[in-house]
Amino acid sequence: MLIIPAIDLKDGHCVRLKQGVMEGATVFSEDPGAMARHWVDCGSKRLHLVDLNGAFAGKPVNEGAIKSIVAAVKGEIPIQLGGGIRDLETIERYLDDGIDYVIIGTAAVKTPGFLHEACYAFPGQIMVGLDAKEGKVAIDGWSKLTGHDVIDLAKKFEDYGVNSIVYTDIGRDGMLSGVNIEATVALAQALTIPVIASGGLTNLDDVKKLCAVAHEGIIGAITGRAIYEGTIDFATAQKLADELSA
Repeated sequence: MLIIPAIDLKDGHCVRLKQGVMEGATVFSEDPGAMARHWVDCGSKRLHLVDLNGAFAGKPVNEGAIKSIVAAVKGEIPIQLGGGIRDLETIERYLDDGIDYVIIGTAAVKTPGFLHEACYAFPGQIMVGLDAKEGKVAIDGWSKLTGHDVIDLAKKFEDYGVNSIVYTDIGRDGMLSGVNIEATVALAQALTIPVIASGGLTNLDDVKKLCAVAHEGIIGAITGRAIYEGTIDFATAQKLADELSA
């Protein structure tokens, strides 16, 4: 089980939002490259980057910070990135910059044809981020709830050839209220591709609970606020996950 540190980028800084609200951002570091290096040195096996400005603007905004992170990581672990990815040129640019996996969110829901093309053009490197509340998919930086059922949509994307699904329960993200294990397991059971849980990882108990269901197809969990505010010691969490997954 991978415990994956999140580096959310806003105006070139590493921040955390509470429930996706840009105005409620807490700046944790003004040097994203150093932050990334810190997590690598703590034993991280993958990093999760989000271009928050990009997610709201619909185009890349924090490319400078992203390049500094790639340089700091030096290819030692894979990096996945989401936020504002709406066309094939952007994907190509990020992959050329040294990003390993690109996460398509809103655009996958609004323009599935684009996702289909992306999976064809960049096989094995496209992930989909699905944000859901009570089983329904949300888009546009969580500002709109759609009528799409998260499992139905994920199955469709699996058929397109996506590498994996990042599943965020937006009722819990950044609120330190525990992962929605049931919903994450239900999604993983319905798919053959892996699921990465996101939103609400709070303490080592959550890590234990996730490791207990890892066999259902949950390969990792993304954590942000918990590791920045100290409710989880990252190195301890990854070590525990390794022991429980052995």
